[in-house]
Amino acid sequence: MTAGMAVIAYIEKEVIQLLKGIGASDGIGIGRVMIIAEQTLEYTPRQIADVDAELERYRDAVDKFCDNTIEQAENIRKSAGDKEAEILEGHIAIIRDPFMGGEIENLIKAQQCAEAAVEQICKMFIDMFSATGDDLTMQRATDVKDIRDGLLAILLGIQEIKISDAPAGTVLVTKELTPSMTAGINKENIVGIVTETGSQTSHSAILARALEIPAVLSVPNAVTQLSSGEQVIVDGKSGDVLTAPTAEQVEEYSNKRDAFLRERRELENYRGKPTVSASGEEYELFCNIGTPKDATKAIEADGEGVGLFRTEFLFMDRNQLPTEDEQFEAYKQASLILKGEPLIIRTLDIGGDKDIPYLGLAKEENPFMGFRAIRYCLKNRDMFKSQIKAILRASAFGDIRIMFPLITAVEELRAGKELVEEAKNDLRASNIEFDENIQVGVMTETAASSVIADLLAEEADFFSIGTNDLTGYTMAADRGNSDVAYLYSPFQPSVLRSICRIIRCGRDKGISVGMCGEAAANPMMIPLLISFGLTEFSVSAPSVLRVRKNIAKWTKTEADAVANKVMSMATEAEIVAYLESIV
Repeated sequence: MTAGMAVIAYIEKEVIQLLKGIGASDGIGIGRVMIIAEQTLEYTPRQIADVDAELERYRDAVDKFCDNTIEQAENIRKSAGDKEAEILEGHIAIIRDPFMGGEIENLIKAQQCAEAAVEQICKMFIDMFSATGDDLTMQRATDVKDIRDGLLAILLGIQEIKISDAPAGTVLVTKELTPSMTAGINKENIVGIVTETGSQTSHSAILARALEIPAVLSVPNAVTQLSSGEQVIVDGKSGDVLTAPTAEQVEEYSNKRDAFLRERRELENYRGKPTVSASGEEYELFCNIGTPKDATKAIEADGEGVGLFRTEFLFMDRNQLPTEDEQFEAYKQASLILKGEPLIIRTLDIGGDKDIPYLGLAKEENPFMGFRAIRYCLKNRDMFKSQIKAILRASAFGDIRIMFPLITAVEELRAGKELVEEAKNDLRASNIEFDENIQVGVMTETAASSVIADLLAEEADFFSIGTNDLTGYTMAADRGNSDVAYLYSPFQPSVLRSICRIIRCGRDKGISVGMCGEAAANPMMIPLLISFGLTEFSVSAPSVLRVRKNIAKWTKTEADAVANKVMSMATEAEIVAYLESIV
């Protein structure tokens, strides 16, 4: 049996001029490669005679793993922040989980050695998380791999490599950047990161952005195509990795790096300022969050509220539903952190690409068009009502709003609102305070919601456009399928027309319309959204100041001229080419 572990390796290669990957952390890094290659953790599976001794050996390894992880989390907390430290602290929660630990110990009691028991149970979780196809859930597989490798290293007595020893000007190159590896990074010495795996939402990307280190992920065979000691340039925006750069290229990218750092400093000029266009129109600039503590990041980033609280995070990494009280405390905590600023809470959005094993969702041939989100919740009324009551109770502590996901018919909105009224009646009967006038809105993220936006606007208090799903459903294109990736773009004429219609229908009925999809932070989309009449932008915390700056560039008249030209174009390619030329 084997598993992977990180060590420094020196690998020969042929010179390759350009490697392509996913730009996951903006900036330019110029430095020398340090390869972090996988080392085999080998052991021989064996039957054990002394079960008690083997159990003690396993438990000692877990204790040592947790002690190491606490130290690593503190290092991350100092260099990146609380949110990033929580990624590592989550490893402790996973390995201390009674179910996982109990399954490992059961195998040891069946006379398997600790190494084999750890690997078998970890593999079960890795396979389960990996099978979902969802970036967020698949990231749990990376966490479990990290836990597995750490435990095996302790059980086998192998010392892990210290990335903290990397010299100044180092570009780390590895198959997968795990949270535990990141804990050893001295961000003063690491100028770039290149990995063979990962996406813009993976922990590798999150940690790289928090450390403000340029990163390019998913570069095929990066470990074998690069060699330790060679000079490379990492462009964390374009996803380019240049090898053997010429003196002219080094100078060119040095200038780009200086310009990027200068812009980052200039963005601070927009901190504490209102979000207004050049012609004076005001907008709300919110953040997307996944946990209550993320609300702190929103405030630190100068967000003006939260436009999307993804509540499914509260239901993951556990083996049973969160109670009403647990949910109430989470929503209350986020609201108190925001100190009266708006908090839009999306009700449970599961199914499709997000599976929660203990809910027992049946496998579907086409889960994206199946039993998910509001459809699942309306069929599981007790669970749904518990969440709504928790949100209502928390609304007594701030400006909280309810948002239903994946609405495709007016009946679904009405059914959701009826359940809100039932929950209100229950709370009144128990003399529990809540916001009697709480707003109930719709996440418009399907072609159906676009077509009936005028009807939904009659009964919803607000809209929030989810451009990720809206693009996928409108174009009938899975963003994870490379064969149809060319269709997956919010700048497709059909998607832009859908966005425009949703905003117009909302404004005609006097309700606010926001956007919480990734497109809200795209500088090419901003003049179009200004022209269409969007009132609220909700973006990731690191994007707040840049979005505020980009909104401030445009007058309404200028934005209208851009939108008129774009809406007359027939293809995504010409739209993108035009917008790139003016932004």
